[in-house]
Amino acid sequence: MDACPESQRLGEDRRREQNWKRWGPYLPERQWGTVREDYSPDGNSWGHLTHDQARSRAYRWGEDGLLGFTDRECRLCFAPALWNGKDVILKERLFGLTNSEGNHGEDVKEAYFYLDALPTCSYQRALYKYPQRAFPYRELLDVNSRRSKLEAEYEITDTDIFAQNRYFDVEMEYFKDGPNDLFIQITATNRGPDPAPLHILPSLWFRNTWSWGPLPEDTPIRPHMHIMQDNPLGIHADHATLGSFHFLIDPSNTKAESGHGGGVSVTLHRLLFTENETNMDRLFGISNAQPYVKDAFHEAVIRGASTVNPAQSGTKAAVHYELMLPPGQTATLRFRLVEQSHAPREGYAFGQTFTDIRQKRRGETDEFYRRILPYAPHTEQYRIMRQALSGLLWSKQFYSYEVSRWLEGDPGHPAPPAERRSARNWEWPHLFNRDVLLMPDRWEYPWYAAWDLAFHCVEFCRVDSEFAKGQLTLLLREWYMHPNGALPAYEFAFSDVNPPVHAWAVWRVYKITGARGCRDLAFLESAFQKLLMNFTWWVNRKDAAGRNLFSGGFLGLDNVGVFDRSKPIGDGHQLEQADGTAWMASYCLNMLVMAAELALHNPVYEDIASKFFEHFVSITHAMNTFGGSGLWDDDDGFYYDQIASPDGKNVPLKLRSVVGLLPMMAVSVIPGDMFDRLPNFKKRIDWFMRNKKDFCQHISTMDHQPHHKPAAEKTAKNHTWMLAIPSRDKLVRLLKYMLDEKEFLSAYGIRSLSMHYRDHPYTMNWRGEELRVEYNPADSTTGLFGGNSNWRGPVWMPINYLLVEALERYHHYYGDTLQVECPTGSGTMMDLAQVSNEIKRRLASIFMPGEKDGTRPYAASLGPYANDPLWRDHLLFHEYFEGDNGRGLGSCHQTGWTALVADCLRSLARTPS
Repeated sequence: MDACPESQRLGEDRRREQNWKRWGPYLPERQWGTVREDYSPDGNSWGHLTHDQARSRAYRWGEDGLLGFTDRECRLCFAPALWNGKDVILKERLFGLTNSEGNHGEDVKEAYFYLDALPTCSYQRALYKYPQRAFPYRELLDVNSRRSKLEAEYEITDTDIFAQNRYFDVEMEYFKDGPNDLFIQITATNRGPDPAPLHILPSLWFRNTWSWGPLPEDTPIRPHMHIMQDNPLGIHADHATLGSFHFLIDPSNTKAESGHGGGVSVTLHRLLFTENETNMDRLFGISNAQPYVKDAFHEAVIRGASTVNPAQSGTKAAVHYELMLPPGQTATLRFRLVEQSHAPREGYAFGQTFTDIRQKRRGETDEFYRRILPYAPHTEQYRIMRQALSGLLWSKQFYSYEVSRWLEGDPGHPAPPAERRSARNWEWPHLFNRDVLLMPDRWEYPWYAAWDLAFHCVEFCRVDSEFAKGQLTLLLREWYMHPNGALPAYEFAFSDVNPPVHAWAVWRVYKITGARGCRDLAFLESAFQKLLMNFTWWVNRKDAAGRNLFSGGFLGLDNVGVFDRSKPIGDGHQLEQADGTAWMASYCLNMLVMAAELALHNPVYEDIASKFFEHFVSITHAMNTFGGSGLWDDDDGFYYDQIASPDGKNVPLKLRSVVGLLPMMAVSVIPGDMFDRLPNFKKRIDWFMRNKKDFCQHISTMDHQPHHKPAAEKTAKNHTWMLAIPSRDKLVRLLKYMLDEKEFLSAYGIRSLSMHYRDHPYTMNWRGEELRVEYNPADSTTGLFGGNSNWRGPVWMPINYLLVEALERYHHYYGDTLQVECPTGSGTMMDLAQVSNEIKRRLASIFMPGEKDGTRPYAASLGPYANDPLWRDHLLFHEYFEGDNGRGLGSCHQTGWTALVADCLRSLARTPS
């Protein structure tokens, strides 16, 4: 089959023949309230630069806007601003509550959707629902501030702001005719019952890089834009490193033939210009150095003030349109941002050319998804996968943060408070980030997180393998990775420790993106070299006692346990974590299979492969036998965390959580013929098996019949090998809990905590204080980790994904010789591949319309999302999901790891019903 046009563009970009990815949806949704913009003495990033200040204050490290576009270095930005005639501010950016304002932490309070996207950003489409009445800023603040952590968040759909459909659908479309030729279409539709006015200000501006002194690799020349001399409907924008661009306005935007509905009026008031400079007078009571500042358009449009530059030049510009839309009617505005050297002849910028390119790119987008998705376009599975992948593609964002410069301050500006020198991220002075990166959520988490990004890439590589590999490689580069080998966790604390899943992601992406014999060995080898440093850092930091049991740190699962896992428990006690040890065992296995793969091409890696083999077996041995039974409780048939005291006594924390299930993910199946191809590795393994027979119980072999070999007879012969933490017996006992609907198995996946603790909370006394954990299927009821994360009951997509992947590997080894009851107590027996698919089916059902009323479980409590035809097919992808009913929780645009639902559906498409 011939390559589709988008695949051809990806090839041209990969070969650097055409720079198709130069422009994209890289403009952040939120820059205010971030750590990198925080120069406070106490690290209060939410309070240092607020939403209210954002319209008036020039950002130091980035920009933000509403569903906007920018170049990969965020030099020239485009986004619309809106005003309904009633709001107190222009709608230039999304609104949400800060961590302290929300009863469950920070939360965006808007309705917007990422509907379509291509990997080269040659076609992007998104939708924003803008109320016609005054936006309920105060109501959202007040009601959420009165609610406790025992109550649900008060969302914008809980207000009456969208009643009677009194809102505008504002659809943004971006499409390219070349790497530096961007078409923009804004379509506004009145969904309400009455005529309504709408002001639209398509805005173009330069990121402020000139107010902070010279930056590395930046030019000291200030960029500039002005109205074009020969075209009153054009803006010339000139930047020393980006080049010269023309922003062109379709003259037919105000005419009936532009596609407007009947009775629509569109008035072009004027072109506005100002400077992207802080309004010092408004924020600090200091006179502005010059009269034209960042919030000039807000003052001019809403207050009628004379705040724009009459000379029609500056570093920020907008086109001010006023629309009057009758009920159900639509207006369309068209623009074009094109490099000056490729600017079209007069009269050819729009018209049929615009229409043809739009239709062509939309058709190519349809073709791209038809080729990569295994379902027919009319199916719900297709809709879910396409929107999940589109949201993932929209999550690419420009991210800039130079820690040393941030700590020291900028020339000519007040020095940062002395407290900052020993506060947040001071240990990372080498970190220099200025790249397009995948964000967990463009508003709630507008910064990269190491373990989130790993999951992103495993799905992202299905649509753009080069970008996915580039992201994984980037975090291993010397300007990201710490000299000691640590990976940066996330900007609130780069030194926090996320679960070590980077090696897993590298191996998965390597395998997914090429057929055997055609894979990117250079990518694998480059990543492996740096991962050796990271692995060593983990061992040195997290296994201080050298017992192969790992403890301490964040480890991703936040408030899952009795203790705050990001802090020591004190008095020399160590929390030895079942999941922490499982993560490291899994890390060993991934490094083992990578080393073995590399050794097939370079025998020097055979010794490294045997090192990871022995390390894995040692960890597994400790986890199952140290001190008698390790972290395994044979009476309960479960793995538990334990407290190791200085006097050598161990106290198990008998709390059944996903922590005790995660040891199942540490499993790898190795074909026996690999040993014949790696003679030195085989020789070392044979020695180990002869001389470390007490460790052999953790290694399973099976011949072709199959037949299990006793431990004493094992050698590296032509058997299929399985390395895993749990033995077959332990695996079966764990699965009995995991597949019990009264414990972990919900209708929507695996819960993070057993439902047993709903009626029987877990309690323990520690230093005279009673500690308590109870099943909480929804939002967190504690303030741990910002209060917006909960691992005491909800379903989390990434953990479910790791578990179902592990079940497939177990099935590859055991085949139909191992069947378990699923659900527990049902009498239905399944092999482990069938169990894996059953869990995937439950995960996918979160997004599938219900059979009774068509409501998707994630949206059941989200008002119009449940059954309104103008809402229900625009999907949200939440951070996690209520353990009882699948309701979406946490951040609502987490098409990072929640996009993994696409792979669940992909797998189900290959499986007979």
